[in-house]
Amino acid sequence: MDGEELTEHETALYDRQIRVWGADAQRRLSKSHVLISGLKGTVIEFCKNIVLAGVGSVTLIDDRVVTEDLLAANFLIPHDENVYAGKSLAELCCDSLKDFNPMVRVSVQKGDLSSFSVDFFEKFDVVVVSSCSLSTKKLVNEECRKASKRIAFYTVDCRDSCGEIFVDLQKYLYSKKEEDEMVECLLEYSSFEEAIAIPWRSLPRRVSKLYLAMRVIERFEELESRNPGDTSIADLPNVQKLRKELCEAHSLSESMIPDALLERLLSSTTEFPPVCAIIGGILGQLLRQYLAKETL
Repeated sequence: MDGEELTEHETALYDRQIRVWGADAQRRLSKSHVLISGLKGTVIEFCKNIVLAGVGSVTLIDDRVVTEDLLAANFLIPHDENVYAGKSLAELCCDSLKDFNPMVRVSVQKGDLSSFSVDFFEKFDVVVVSSCSLSTKKLVNEECRKASKRIAFYTVDCRDSCGEIFVDLQKYLYSKKEEDEMVECLLEYSSFEEAIAIPWRSLPRRVSKLYLAMRVIERFEELESRNPGDTSIADLPNVQKLRKELCEAHSLSESMIPDALLERLLSSTTEFPPVCAIIGGILGQLLRQYLAKETL
């Protein structure tokens, strides 16, 4: 798997995928190294998809212990306390993911994601984070941008039946056809911090109200030092107060962030497996498209 060409076994295993995107794309996938932090339902679906696709290695970070909420949409955790007792979420998911595709190296990294330096992140081609604080997302994205090579950065979060994905490919070259020739183009991505700092009135009119509601709740969790998703309907008055402050700061009507939407996002913390499958599938497809075209 570390060679420049696919082995005979890899070619046979990934035959259907090779027919879709070619042997060169599959070879690039098999050389890629992915770091994933925050193993909730959506990320678990994503992990399954990229392991089956045949990436080179997957490293998992999540030192949390198993809880009833985490069991709701995580099909990688055996529903047997004797199996998961004493193991972290990452360790349990690692054991299960290895069974999906023995050709992919799956490992666990212990520690707080925000404590790692740029030297650690340079081991990877892609970093995917979820279920972490606003400050951690900013920090990790900044570390990825400091690296001597391009590291693709993704965040994904789901609340109730809603979800969002952020992508930072930094400076990305792609080709498109103009008339009878291919033209190389450059697409410059914003960092996570730059993206969420854009004044709300400057956003395109088609931006969903969900995006604004997520920013309010994300900001509330940061101010209250809460873990992501650690909210309830009892927080609504304080969230409404924060919404008012943020809307005034951005010269935006509060009606753009309805109470009903805030109530829904605050009170429904349980993940829905069908939504996890959709969002995780979209993220997996984005990553496969990127890695299949990227020279690693």
